[in-house]
Amino acid sequence: MSRKLVHTPEGVRDIYGDEKERKTIVEGLLSEKIRGYGYRDIQTPTFEFFDVFSKEVGTTPSKELYKFFDKEGNTLVLRPDFTPSIARCAAKYFVDEDVPIRLWYQGNTFSNTSNLQGKLKESTQMGAELIGDPSVYADAEMIAMTIESLSHAGLSEFQISVGNLEFFKGICAQAGLDEETELELREFISGKNYFGAEELLDSIHASAQDKEALLKVSELFGSVDILQEAKKVVSNERSLAAIERLERLYQVLTDYGVEKYVSFDLGMLSKYNYYTGIIFKGYTYGVGDAIVKGGRYDNLLAHFGKEAPAIGFVIVVDDLLSAMNRQGTAIAEPESCTNLYYTDADFTERLAEARRIRSEGRSVALLPAGEK
Repeated sequence: MSRKLVHTPEGVRDIYGDEKERKTIVEGLLSEKIRGYGYRDIQTPTFEFFDVFSKEVGTTPSKELYKFFDKEGNTLVLRPDFTPSIARCAAKYFVDEDVPIRLWYQGNTFSNTSNLQGKLKESTQMGAELIGDPSVYADAEMIAMTIESLSHAGLSEFQISVGNLEFFKGICAQAGLDEETELELREFISGKNYFGAEELLDSIHASAQDKEALLKVSELFGSVDILQEAKKVVSNERSLAAIERLERLYQVLTDYGVEKYVSFDLGMLSKYNYYTGIIFKGYTYGVGDAIVKGGRYDNLLAHFGKEAPAIGFVIVVDDLLSAMNRQGTAIAEPESCTNLYYTDADFTERLAEARRIRSEGRSVALLPAGEK
C-alpha cells in the first residue's frame, strides 16, 4: 500500500529538532529579561469574536483575517495581533485598577494574506504591554526593555527606530485634513508612494506650506540631530510638542545607556490605526521587515470599557531567529541527551540510573541495547 505524503498548507511550517530547541532557548532568554522588569505572564484565546479586531478598533483589515463561525452563528477570527486581545482582557479584569499594569505574552498570530513575500501566515510573537502610565518614562522603559531583551537573546547588530504619530497628525490638523483623507495619506506615505500623496494633497487644494511639510515627513529620519531639523519644518504646537516628547525620551534612554541603538523616523506611520503617539520598530540584518513593532495606544482600552493610556511592543520571534541564523549569531546549544542502553536482564538497574540522572536536572533516554 502506497503512503500519501501530507504537506502543510501554504504559509505554515513544522519546526522540530535542533531548530525548535534553539527557538525555545531564545524565547526563554527574551522572557527572562521581560520578567526582570516586573511583567507578569498572560494568555489570551487563540480566537476571539470578530468585534475585537473590527475596523473601529483600527487593527488588521478584515480581508486579512481568518474568519469562521461558531454554532450560534457568531463570527470568530484567529488573532492577527495580540494588542487588541490584551486590551480587551485588561479592560475586563483590571477595570478598577488605578496603578500601572505590566503584562507579557507569548503565542502565535495568523495573517490570511496572499502577499507573503516569503513570510509565514502563522508566526510566533512575544511582547509586553504597560497599561495605565502615560509618561515618557513608560515609553523609555518599553524601548529599553526591547533593546535589552534582544541583546540578552544574543543579537548585537540592530537598531530601534522611533517616531511620534503626533508630529504627522499635527500637520494634518493644521492642513484641515479629515480623518479619511489623513488615513489615505498615511497609506501613501507608508508605502513610499509620494506621487500618490502629492496627487491627493493637490486634489484637496492643500496650501503649499502644508503640502511641503506633509511630503517632507518621509525625509525626516536619522540620528537625534534630525529632531532639530524637524522643528524647522513645522510651526503648529501639536507637532512641536511631539518633537519635545522625543527629545525627552532620548534623554531618558541615555539614562538607560541604550542610546546607541536608537534612531528617529518622523515618517514612520503604522498600518494599525489604534496607535496614538510614540511608535517604534526594530531592524537588523538578514530580514526585510521589522523584527520589533510597538507604540503607544492611549485610546484602545476605552473601546473595551476602560479609560487608560498604554504602550507595548511585540518581537516577531521567527524573524529574529532567521536574522540570528543568517548573521551567524551563536545561540546557546541545548543540553545534550545521554543515551542509556538496557537489556531485559539489567533494565531495573538502568532505570534506577536514569532516574538518578534526571533528578539532577539532566536528560537521559532509555534505549534497548539492540539499537546501539
